[in-house]
Amino acid sequence: MARPRTFDEHAVIAAAREQFRRTGYAATSIDDLVRATGLGKGSLYGAFGDKHALFLRAYDDYRDHAVDTARAELEGPDAGALDRIRAYVARVSCDSALVPGEECGCMLSKATVELAGSDDDVAARSLESFELLEAVLVAAIEQAQAAGELDSGADAGRLGVSLLATLRGIELLGRAGKPAAALDAIAEDALAGLPAVAVADA
Repeated sequence: MARPRTFDEHAVIAAAREQFRRTGYAATSIDDLVRATGLGKGSLYGAFGDKHALFLRAYDDYRDHAVDTARAELEGPDAGALDRIRAYVARVSCDSALVPGEECGCMLSKATVELAGSDDDVAARSLESFELLEAVLVAAIEQAQAAGELDSGADAGRLGVSLLATLRGIELLGRAGKPAAALDAIAEDALAGLPAVAVADA
């Protein structure tokens, strides 16, 4: 009879997620995961399978957290949607700035760059993640249009995917060491590019 687990699975996945986020997939060893999670190799293998399976669990957990965070920041009444979009973009820009001595980077972006070209499981998860984030942005833009805060004649889908692409680019530039002021300027330009209310809508 198998012995019951004596550890918090969610805590273990969170610890593995942070390890993978900081060091990436290839550079993370099983010994690193043992140290990060506090579990022995046998327990890790028994509970999660191999390193790849644990990575996918951690990646799913990070994806869920990222999408839930975006929803929490962007969802709300139609009025004020544009302010929520601005705050979200500013927050992503701020979080993307490299802090000296600390590892930086969104796990979605890092895993996509490192693995999506060679790992079908990661590629599928990355695409799904970005599509979910895009949908949240599009919904917020549509709310801003409904509230008369953005031009109702603009294509919300195109605006949403363009804003998502800008945010992903900001994250990568931040990881490369682009200074915070430059990242903020990119974010401000992206927001300035959102179409103002047309005269006919005013």
